[in-house]
Amino acid sequence: MGADDQRSLIELEPSPVEDTPREQKDSYFAPPEEQSNGTTFLGMRFQRSASWYLIKAQKYSSYAFTAFLGMHITNTSIIPLITQSVHASEPYLLLTRPYYQSPIAEPLVVIAPLAVHIASGVALQIYRRREDLKMYGAEERGDRRKIAWPKMSGTSQLGYAMTWLLAGHIFINRILPLKVHGGSSTINLSYVSHAFAQHPAVSFAGFVALISVGVAHMTWGMSKWLGVAPTQIVVWGQEGRLEKKRRWWIVNGVAAAIAGLWMAGGLGVVGRGGQVGGWVGREYEELYKSIPIIGRWM
Repeated sequence: MGADDQRSLIELEPSPVEDTPREQKDSYFAPPEEQSNGTTFLGMRFQRSASWYLIKAQKYSSYAFTAFLGMHITNTSIIPLITQSVHASEPYLLLTRPYYQSPIAEPLVVIAPLAVHIASGVALQIYRRREDLKMYGAEERGDRRKIAWPKMSGTSQLGYAMTWLLAGHIFINRILPLKVHGGSSTINLSYVSHAFAQHPAVSFAGFVALISVGVAHMTWGMSKWLGVAPTQIVVWGQEGRLEKKRRWWIVNGVAAAIAGLWMAGGLGVVGRGGQVGGWVGREYEELYKSIPIIGRWM
């Protein structure tokens, strides 16, 4: 055996069977007999496994929600950056709001995709847990406790964190005004700028957490749907490691650029817009004080 052959054997890396995602295992191994029969649901038989449908639901629901986010970042960051004024940016927000806050558009563009995305993610985790229990033959409760839940990726962990942050954002901007004042007609960019002026610490922490976690989750998730995530490298050896590192930097660079753009308009312009006077400002303060837990300090 020559030196070149020996060196190539040393550099060869085996396929990590235990780390291979379940949805990609069919490309490495022949599908089990039970998977070839498909999935049965409500008496109907489907040709693919349940995980395939859940992943597709996650994928296409994220596309729909991304369309809404494109409009949202335009209204809350890009336009304020262009106008350099909260007051001058308000008409654009009011002009586009009916497209995603109307009784018909909001459920279709925002609520339904978000609900499908979260529900399919939770269902996929439960399904993988069930498949692991079946694979190890864990029928007794004691046996099931000994088997760990499937490991979540960093993207999934960011998604669960984003769910709570997004729920708080929706509550403060949509549900709370409806509950306290009967509507959200006064909720605009001035509502945000007033919060930054009167309660900078809480506003800054909440805004930065939501944007950083949310953008990171969406960027890494989209990289997976587009097939350019670092974990989707199919080349082994030194070349594969370099490509994986290159993709890692690119994905994080894109996430940092989007988050930076959003924060530039949100913090640099809207966050510095100042407080609102008169009865509108008093209504804003009433809303802030109605926020559970943290409202008592606002």
